Amino acid sequence: MTDDAREEAERFRWIESEKAGHDLGDEAIRQWVGRHWHAFVRGRAIEHLSGRRFWLEMPRADFGVLVREFPDLQELVREIATLLVAGADNLKILQWATDAAVPMDDVCNVLQRIDINGLRGRFPPPDDADAPHIVHG
Repeated sequence: MTDDAREEAERFRWIESEKAGHDLGDEAIRQWVGRHWHAFVRGRAIEHLSGRRFWLEMPRADFGVLVREFPDLQELVREIATLLVAGADNLKILQWATDAAVPMDDVCNVLQRIDINGLRGRFPPPDDADAPHIVHG
């Protein structure tokens, strides 16, 4: 994930520097971390749990777990994953499920397995002082 984070942060730095007319340097990297880190990790976790892409930083046993544990609920899993990647939190998903009359037990089981809030503890953003290490290694 580190290499991909580096690429994303550098892309952000380049775009923001072009807008500003000069290189924003490490400050742009810090901005990327502050604005995009959690969404970046969330998207990678969904890829891993869905079995679309293996990430070394994530537990091997979790790769493809959403396919293995919910084989009959793949449409629901895809919908929840799409909502999470778009930035929805668990409450928004529960509201969506209520409005769409989706079985709440199924939704809760999928959300518990994904444990999107647990990612913040497992993959905290780098400290402000350390943000440049994303780019500089």
